[in-house]
Amino acid sequence: LDGARAASCRDVLFASSSSVYGNSMRVPFTEDDPVDRPISPYAATKRAGELLAHSYHHLFGLSVACLRFFTVFGPRQRPDLAISLFMRAIAQGDTVPMFGDGTTSRDYTYIDDIIAGVMASGEWVGHETPRFGVFNLGGSSPITLAEMIGRIAMVVGKPANIERHPMQPGDVNRTFADLTHSQRELGYAPKTSFDEGLRQQWAWMQAQATTGG
Repeated sequence: LDGARAASCRDVLFASSSSVYGNSMRVPFTEDDPVDRPISPYAATKRAGELLAHSYHHLFGLSVACLRFFTVFGPRQRPDLAISLFMRAIAQGDTVPMFGDGTTSRDYTYIDDIIAGVMASGEWVGHETPRFGVFNLGGSSPITLAEMIGRIAMVVGKPANIERHPMQPGDVNRTFADLTHSQRELGYAPKTSFDEGLRQQWAWMQAQATTGG
């Protein structure tokens, strides 16, 4: 934010996260829900970033959109994230760790849909009058952990050898984006289904393995 001011860059997009909602029992999550109970340091830093962004908007006239990403996946996903890890493990016949009983759920969002939301947000902050907004960017179709593993196994074409573990303390029970505000203000509407996104990610991972990328 200081860098934006120094460079006379008025328009700012902040990559926030659905983790700011913590273990909210109210679903789907709306941008007006309380976000004062983060349950991990990562979530706390994302909420702190939103608060800082708002203060810079108020004090210095920056135009800011805070984008709450919901579990992004697809080609080029970080190799240490769940879908990438599970795809490799299933393909290699290794065990797949399942934390908890498999009923926790995530609102998985394909990367192309996230990019569309980011681009629309860039237009939104470019309004002639500086403004501040928070937007959910999700798929709005939660998938349980057990179901996610099963669908990955179908895409990879091999069974999943599940190894059960206790639920991790920083994990939330669910994420689920209400997209009403994002649709109204940004025209945001996710287009890629979870299954199609899995196929695209697996095809990319196979191509990378073939080319040594």
